[in-house]
Amino acid sequence: MKKNLAVILALTLLIVVIDPSYANASFSNGYPSTGIEVTPSGPAQMQSVKVQVEGQDTARPKIIWVQSDTDVWVASFDKFNVETGTHGQGASAVPLKKRIDFELDMSNYAPDTMKDTLGNSFSKSYVKELEIANMVWLRELSYEPVDSKPIFHAGSTTATIKVSTGYPLEYSNKYKYATRADGADKFMAEYYIPMLVNYKGYVVEKKRMRVLENATLQVGQTKDLKAQVNTLEYNMSDWGDKWFDVTSASETSWSSSNTSVVTVDGNGKVTAKSQGTAIITAQWKKGPYWLYGSATITVGTGGGGPGIPTDPTPPQCTQPAPSGNVIDVPLNDPAVSAVIKADSRGAERFNVLNGIPTSESLYGNVIAKSYLSKNRFVEMAGKCTFEITVNREYTLTWDPGKEVEGPDGTTHKEPDPQTDTETLTKTYTIERQYSYWVIDNLEVYKINEAALQNYAFEGNGIRIQPTGYTPPSYSTSLTHGFAPPNPENPVEASPGSKSGGTERPDVSGEDLKSFAESAVEEVKVKNDTLIFNGSTIMNGAETSRSGARPGQIPSAPQINENVLYSPGHVIPTSKTNKANQPSTGTIYYGLMSGNINGGADKSFPINGINSVTVHTPVVIYPGVSDDKAHNQKTTPAAGRSAVILDRPFTVTMPNSGQHTNYLGYGNRDYLKYVGSKQVRFPFDVYEGAKARFYPKNTWIEVDKTREQFDFYLPVWVDEGFYTVEFRTIAHNAPAGATEQTNANLNLTHHIAYGTVPVDVIGRVFDFKVTDIADYNWEGVFRTAPGSPVPTGAAYWVGLNGIDGAPRGNTPQYTLPIRPGSHPLYKNAVIKTGYHFKFDLKTKGNMFGPLDQIVITPTFDFIDAESGKRQPVDLYYHTGNRSYVRIGSPLDQVQRYVILNERLRNVPIEELTDTALYKYDHDYTFDQVAGIGRSQFVQRFIQKQSMQKTPVGSLSLLRLPEGVRTLIGPKSGIPAGVDPARVNAAVQRWYGEYSLPAELYAVPAGTNVAEYGRTHSGLTDRSEIFLKKGYIVVNFNIETVRNGELGKPYLQYIQAPLMNQWTGMEGFARSVVDPYGRRFTLKDGDVAFYHADLSSRDDFRPLVTH
Repeated sequence: MKKNLAVILALTLLIVVIDPSYANASFSNGYPSTGIEVTPSGPAQMQSVKVQVEGQDTARPKIIWVQSDTDVWVASFDKFNVETGTHGQGASAVPLKKRIDFELDMSNYAPDTMKDTLGNSFSKSYVKELEIANMVWLRELSYEPVDSKPIFHAGSTTATIKVSTGYPLEYSNKYKYATRADGADKFMAEYYIPMLVNYKGYVVEKKRMRVLENATLQVGQTKDLKAQVNTLEYNMSDWGDKWFDVTSASETSWSSSNTSVVTVDGNGKVTAKSQGTAIITAQWKKGPYWLYGSATITVGTGGGGPGIPTDPTPPQCTQPAPSGNVIDVPLNDPAVSAVIKADSRGAERFNVLNGIPTSESLYGNVIAKSYLSKNRFVEMAGKCTFEITVNREYTLTWDPGKEVEGPDGTTHKEPDPQTDTETLTKTYTIERQYSYWVIDNLEVYKINEAALQNYAFEGNGIRIQPTGYTPPSYSTSLTHGFAPPNPENPVEASPGSKSGGTERPDVSGEDLKSFAESAVEEVKVKNDTLIFNGSTIMNGAETSRSGARPGQIPSAPQINENVLYSPGHVIPTSKTNKANQPSTGTIYYGLMSGNINGGADKSFPINGINSVTVHTPVVIYPGVSDDKAHNQKTTPAAGRSAVILDRPFTVTMPNSGQHTNYLGYGNRDYLKYVGSKQVRFPFDVYEGAKARFYPKNTWIEVDKTREQFDFYLPVWVDEGFYTVEFRTIAHNAPAGATEQTNANLNLTHHIAYGTVPVDVIGRVFDFKVTDIADYNWEGVFRTAPGSPVPTGAAYWVGLNGIDGAPRGNTPQYTLPIRPGSHPLYKNAVIKTGYHFKFDLKTKGNMFGPLDQIVITPTFDFIDAESGKRQPVDLYYHTGNRSYVRIGSPLDQVQRYVILNERLRNVPIEELTDTALYKYDHDYTFDQVAGIGRSQFVQRFIQKQSMQKTPVGSLSLLRLPEGVRTLIGPKSGIPAGVDPARVNAAVQRWYGEYSLPAELYAVPAGTNVAEYGRTHSGLTDRSEIFLKKGYIVVNFNIETVRNGELGKPYLQYIQAPLMNQWTGMEGFARSVVDPYGRRFTLKDGDVAFYHADLSSRDDFRPLVTH
């Protein structure tokens, strides 16, 4: 009789269905569709659901300052103490402001409940891998943050808090805690540091499923199976015994592995159809879960009750169990590395180890394994036992012989062959070993992202998503199982024969096991199936007895340099310079779907990342224009730029210059990094167009994109040496930033500072002749004979003003007074004995009591016929001496000037302004006590200014303060500037000069006494004296300050760098008179005198005026 054995099969379906309508108590709002992860992928007998949760709360940690027995306050932390001083005394004492940096575990401040994206609430106590997602300051008056936001560490609840607390910040609480030995109270002061903190983590819920239960049925019998689900909620530590019946649930589906043996309906009712074995599976899909359970149903031939086995006995197979052969491959190392460098990769503009400026950009580049994998393959083994009956029919032969009586009556034996058949039946136990490989654990991780942290990044870090990245592809099927053979039973062996000799043979001892062995084939087995990147790692095809040993998941290659590459991260200008800022990083791998038995997303630290130095460079190599063209100083100051009163000047503030020789620095333009540029003058200035006034010591902000700036020096600035300051401030400079000369080579500084020494210098200018006492000239200078009213005519140095601009006069009214100067009389010059009046101006500090103008006359003779010019010595007679040479020791004639003389026409306003200044500045209170300002002014105008002022001799004029008036501006004066000082800044000096009426000219160096000795004496008609021509009076004009005659300050003509007389005011060095005579002139020529005409001629008989 033959018996059929069932084949056991296992089926696996790979479908994921998400139905958020299903929820347990923990997920009353349903399961979220985002932030959720299910492992392993279904169908599975047990699954875990990992759900991300988030929460937000206000943290209010505090710093407690404890007052000691002295003026020191102490804040204590786990590993260090911080001390600060005291502000105030007694009960008013509070700690002084002090910065503290400390680490703080923020887990204690997390909210009691956290929620998923659907609002399901979960107790914080059961949240796994709690970490900080974000932190921001909540501003209060009790603290002052250092950074723009608290620094927190990814993947943890630790934050770095950098704050300042203490006076002048307000304390949150203050209370007495003890008394000092001297009886004074001691206090504690609390300063709260409120922050808004976002947290994240996850919770895990698990479910498992079973089907009750295995059974043996007879053909035609039925049985109701039960499907049940058990839940391990997120806050439970063990499963418990609470199973929920889902047998008839709409989410449950039933199937049979062999419907010809057993069928099953939608409610789990099975019906036995024929002999064999089938696996009945229930699958339950609800929410994120896809679970299954199964039971084995064996069907006999019929008869008997449920669960009673029938003949023939089915094979007895042990449940598969681990054989001890395991392929266990741990999670491979990601071999991760990273760099943070300056853009662009491969052509980096900066070496970040040395320095990179803010506003430049960084790139982050991470290299790692393209995937990670972990697997555990287990060989399962067992055996099946078969009871096999073998039937074999034997043909038996033997010949016992027989006694036959022969003819002779004797007996003898003769053959007596015998034959028979006999069937031998024996039963044997046959064993068949089997083994196959199952995937006990499989975890494959793809790259999710990488995070790099460094101070230089915006927000102190970046996250890099993979680009051009293809995760590994793999698929698994739980195809493992075994199927025992269905051998013929009993086995009808081929017939056999046996001879027994003389006796019937005995076949009971015959071994028929080989027939039983041959009848039982090997058990058919299947491994699980794993295909990885197209390669078969574990083959699930059916084989006999043993499944093929699995291969290895290929070693992951490194990703290329573009996968985790993120350029263009601009360093914000809020980042101050800092050296060697450490870098950290994390690479995140995500567990791919299809994993088996566990696993969760992984993160790995990235070690060995280079540091970054933030160093924003600025330079300043400033300059101030050196106005040499207007520098009248006798001795120009070496190494100083000349800036001239009442004139424009230019400062240069280049954006280029030498910095360190680091890559990207060097000698170049640094405008990109400039926040502002400023210049500070230690004196008042206007901007170039005089539209804006800046008081001295004002830091003036200028357009950082420009490099030259025009300013104007007010006339009232004191002359002297100054230092102009410049600074270029980096755009990342913090409050209170420090400076370094020319360039911030040391990154602790954010300001480049430079100075330029300058010399503020005044002017001497506008010399002119305003009157000639010779009667021939009265009509030129007076409106009517005998009238003091001036015509306004004057003879200037040249056609130009102080700075070379046309004055508007004609050549006739320029110096020297010469033939042709008179508008009516072609040959009129000045007769000896007549004086000419003149004045000139100065700008600067020439308003002191000892300041003066020094004029040195020299004399030349020009022949009227030939025009030849030669230096001469001049002689005159005094009352008791004859032939006194001008400039000799005997030349003692003193000259005087009356300032407010009738024909000098000094304006009353000038006299008034001068008197007021003298009253306010030149006299002490005691000196003018009892004299009012107006009274002093009247006295000055009517008396003091009408007195004679000594001005020197014929050979040297010294115009002192008694012939000086103050004529500075009186309008347009900025607020805050002293009007009296402005008025004093420009001075006019009045003078007059004449040659003696009886004058004798000889070539310079002539020994007049020797001539008289050798020519029988000397008379006024001696031929030695030059007569037919002109005596030219030439002035060399200098200024003297503070009475220092040996150190003339400014030069009108003889300055080494410029000539105001000719170079600016346009003195003509050659002129032609009305008669066509050309005269060669010298700088300083003021007037021609007739060598042979004297004022005395105007008063001799028969001579008309």
